[in-house]
Amino acid sequence: MSVTLPLQEMTLSEKIGLMEDIWSHLAREDSGYSPPEWHGNILKIREERIKSGEIGFTDWDIAKKEIRERIS
Repeated sequence: MSVTLPLQEMTLSEKIGLMEDIWSHLAREDSGYSPPEWHGNILKIREERIKSGEIGFTDWDIAKKEIRERIS
């Protein structure tokens, strides 16, 4: 199935909303997909950086709010 979206006509906010809808749908399904090995390696590196205090993170709801504020 191929879907064509009017991306050039969509606002950034609409595009982000669409991505959130797709991600929510994917999260509800068990597709049997396994991520590639490199993805696990990157996550391990990031976890080490968080534990060392080199980087931190922001709660997703707060991050979305900050992103929306920047783009509006």
